[in-house]
Amino acid sequence: MESVIVAIDGPSGTGKSSTSKAVASALGLSYLDTGAQYRAITWWMITNGVDVSDATAIAAVAGKPVIESGTDPAAPAITVDGLDASGPIRTQEVTSKVSAVSAVPEVRTVITELQRSIAAAAEKGIVVEGRDIGTTVLPDADLKIFLTASPEARAARRSGEIKGSDVAATREALIRRDAADSSRKTSPLAKADDAVEVDTTDLTLQQVVECVVTLVEERRSTPKQVAT
Repeated sequence: MESVIVAIDGPSGTGKSSTSKAVASALGLSYLDTGAQYRAITWWMITNGVDVSDATAIAAVAGKPVIESGTDPAAPAITVDGLDASGPIRTQEVTSKVSAVSAVPEVRTVITELQRSIAAAAEKGIVVEGRDIGTTVLPDADLKIFLTASPEARAARRSGEIKGSDVAATREALIRRDAADSSRKTSPLAKADDAVEVDTTDLTLQQVVECVVTLVEERRSTPKQVAT
């Protein structure tokens, strides 16, 4: 099979991670969770005492942490300076501060370069999920998918992942995160003009995965246009 790069974007709670990992596994592709990288650098900032409300302070040290991402969809891993960060990056503290850190241009430059290098090294192809993959990180991706879902569906899913969380509060938090990510000046959350939008509100995970796999296979079977 010809190598293929698939970009899957969308806001939190639309099923990006579950869909991306399942699609990568089904097609024998690598997988990259770019959101985990932004969480990782946010965690590094917090643990190293950087004021995450100070963009200048964040920019000054953006290139210091060494972030490495595993690309096995069955067991994605992420380390920061050699330490396993897969658990620490999922705390509420990191979640509440990641938008501020990821909005800093210097942070996005560092992480975008890392993401591009990982995608380029994936010999069989890769599924990359995030918020600006199709628009900024990999604008020449073979296939771009933009997942959406109603705020209610997204809040219910996210609350199901976090024990004891309140659905209404989760919904408001998601809406605030959307506003922050969509309004930032550098690489905002946005649907690429040539992306295929998939509304996951009333679909099961399996249905979404089957839809995306079909789109990838159709794209693979279509001869690539050669620029003249």
